[in-house]
Amino acid sequence: MNTATAPDRDLVTRTDGGGVATLTLNAPKSINALSEAMMGALSRTLDEIAEDTSVRAVILRGSGEHFCAGHNLREMTERRSDPDGGHAYFRDLFATCSAMMLRVVRLPQPVIAEVSGIATAAGCQLVASCDLAVASEDARFATSGVNIGLFCSTPMVALSRNVPRKQAMEMLLLGEFLPAARVAEMGLVNRVVPRDALETASAEMAGAIAAKSPVAIRAGKRAFYEQAEMSLEEAYAHTGRVMADNMMARDTEAGIGAFTRKEPMPEWSGT
Repeated sequence: MNTATAPDRDLVTRTDGGGVATLTLNAPKSINALSEAMMGALSRTLDEIAEDTSVRAVILRGSGEHFCAGHNLREMTERRSDPDGGHAYFRDLFATCSAMMLRVVRLPQPVIAEVSGIATAAGCQLVASCDLAVASEDARFATSGVNIGLFCSTPMVALSRNVPRKQAMEMLLLGEFLPAARVAEMGLVNRVVPRDALETASAEMAGAIAAKSPVAIRAGKRAFYEQAEMSLEEAYAHTGRVMADNMMARDTEAGIGAFTRKEPMPEWSGT
């Protein structure tokens, strides 16, 4: 197993093994808050992984007891002393956060959120932005900004694309912490497991993805998000083209050939 660190080694750590990159938000004293530095470190690490063909799946977790508490409110409050009250800074900050969330969605490799403790506000947004999520039984989720006078408008974008409208509005308007079992019913989390089984569950999911053809996974993830923004007719036309292109891959030819001949699946070439 190879171990490497992102540019800000104190904020995001990366461990690679078996085609899986495990990223850890490493600021437990702030509950892994998304400070400017944290967002920069995670964004740069995601950019590195996007170019790394040896990585076929990503696990994202928080250090300590919790996943992520959202934005760093202390850091934000300090900018109230700016001449404009911090308005320009806040716009840039939320734009930076949105760009980071889009990096998760647009990353060629699937990203699995491994959630323990709390995932609140932009931390909940980060879970919703990941392709899959596994949570411990004691994990709790909230878009709680409304409780302090700040509606979670940007977290709402990812949340409302994961769960039905009324459930999303329940979380956004009430700001209550919901248990993992409840958010799993809503569709925000795929699996809920005992705390001591969390790392195993996410590793097994990532390993299953890493064992698939990376050509198919890359094409499928990209097409999933593209077609979701299209009309039904446009979506079928687009995904038909995607599948035709996928059929031309060497992996696909080899995989279909092995299946029809009732042979074991080949070693995927990634082309």
